[in-house]
Amino acid sequence: MTIHAASEQAALPGQSNDFDLSRLRHVFATGRTRALAWRLAQLEAIERLCDEREDDIAAALHADLGRPAVEAWLGDIASTKGEAAYARKHVKRWMRRQRKQLPLAQLPGRGWVQYDPLGVVLIIGPWNYPVYLSLGPLVAAVAAGNCAVLKPSELAPATSALLAKLVPLYLDPEAVRVVEGDGQTTQELLAQGFDHALFTGGTAIGKAIMAAAAPTLTPVTLELGGKSPVIVARDADLDVAARRIAWVKLMNSGQTCIAPDYVLADRSIAADLTDKIVANIKAFRTDGGHGMRIVNARQFDRLVSLIESTTGSVVTGGGFERSALTIEPTVILDPAPDDAIMADEIFGPLLPIIAVESTSAAIEFVNQRPKPLALYVFTASRQLARDVVDSIPSGGAVVNHVAMHCLVPQLPFGGVGASGMGAYHGRWGFEALSHRRAVLSKSTRPDPMLVYPPYSDRALRIMRKLF
Repeated sequence: MTIHAASEQAALPGQSNDFDLSRLRHVFATGRTRALAWRLAQLEAIERLCDEREDDIAAALHADLGRPAVEAWLGDIASTKGEAAYARKHVKRWMRRQRKQLPLAQLPGRGWVQYDPLGVVLIIGPWNYPVYLSLGPLVAAVAAGNCAVLKPSELAPATSALLAKLVPLYLDPEAVRVVEGDGQTTQELLAQGFDHALFTGGTAIGKAIMAAAAPTLTPVTLELGGKSPVIVARDADLDVAARRIAWVKLMNSGQTCIAPDYVLADRSIAADLTDKIVANIKAFRTDGGHGMRIVNARQFDRLVSLIESTTGSVVTGGGFERSALTIEPTVILDPAPDDAIMADEIFGPLLPIIAVESTSAAIEFVNQRPKPLALYVFTASRQLARDVVDSIPSGGAVVNHVAMHCLVPQLPFGGVGASGMGAYHGRWGFEALSHRRAVLSKSTRPDPMLVYPPYSDRALRIMRKLF
């Protein structure tokens, strides 16, 4: 089957818009993407795209997700531009060879590690932050000197079409391509054999991506999901905790992979914290309390079933309107640990709050479940925060805030276990999409004959000391 690559312009005579991986491999073979100037130009182009097309991006995100303009700017535009700007300022240093000391037996000589581009990278974007989670990985790909193919999510069609239009206008259209399509298109792309694939999405589809990449031995970075817990200790600043939890939970209607999925609150402060979270949700909802837009009917029905089946108490929200695909922000107090809402990642504006007897009980509760993408802990004690972070494996962790680690290019972003494998952002993304190549350079003199056979007893004694 022929895969069609999107482009704003029609094909020129003698050219075709049909995607052909060999064309990108040819471009890469010319060596032009290795040059610092090319990398800087692509990174600067991503920054300009974010600046000059902010209104277009916001309109597309509103069409796909009902996202307000300020959330479009914060969640997709500012975050993307920040990644590109950081990489542009540091990529020259990242590219430098790293000299390594050699053991005595290898002297005279020189050793170093150099970062070579992998070749052609496939980036499979999700629907929830379809600009940031497509162009963010692209920052890493071009900073490392690779050609790239973007496959945006078909579940965000307006944004997919916009990326297909804008990317070839701003970036090198021969080295960076956009291919639109559904899951079958993704499978067909993977079957062609890329040098690396980076996927952002759910754990179940991540398994399918990994399986599809296996026949061609394509390495994968999987940015998946998971139930990211918030642990609130009895000494936490409840006003700050409530504001920050509510703010991030409501962002993008809760459809964020690192959103707070559920809260474990010390029993002594659980009721007070719940009241404050509910109050902040109401204060933040300036639209009169209408429901929040869900991406499609399938996700809507799944979320409604979580509300209807819970054994917990709905303390605010719970309403929904199927014709508009909207659900009210909903706080559910003390659902049973085996409720459906506590089984899989929620990915919507529903927040369970469970009272626990102690921080130790909270740690035990989380560790009985798959490793989360993120862990959040609110406490006034640095030691307690450190103990919690050290006791619970997770992709990332934040103390006294929620999700902000994603906006720090100096920190790696990625999952562990079922929440993903591999990491990127900043230098971590550059290295993930580069080959760390070991190089040893030796002189031809001296060339002692004792290292060559046949070996005398004396030669072996010397070699044993040297090697």
